Amino acid sequence: QVQLVESGGGLVQAGGSLRLSCAASGRAFSSYRMGWFRQAPGKEREFVARINWSSGSTYYADSVKGRFTISRDNAKNTVYLQMNSLEPEDTAIYYCAAGQGLAIPREFVYWGQGTQVTVSS
Repeated sequence: QVQLVESGGGLVQAGGSLRLSCAASGRAFSSYRMGWFRQAPGKEREFVARINWSSGSTYYADSVKGRFTISRDNAKNTVYLQMNSLEPEDTAIYYCAAGQGLAIPREFVYWGQGTQVTVSS
């Protein structure tokens, strides 16, 4: 079992920044890829970014490339999503996930409870 707890969401004006955190615990979580996904009202859950815990390699959705940065702190067992130049279209519930997948939600086995990000115009 892997437990994931997100934090750091909130309300921010367009152009602002937020940093989300995902604290991981449990068995062998460091063997997984860690992903951030988001789901806006009435829309399907979509991939945002991914990081390989062991190598640190990253991958981003085109919609956030250049604005968002995913990173991890091995000592704190925490994955971060730094979000800059936020746009109202970034408003969604953001989820942290762990699995062996690349960018499809069903390929990720473990999920956090989600944290709300709201960007006002």
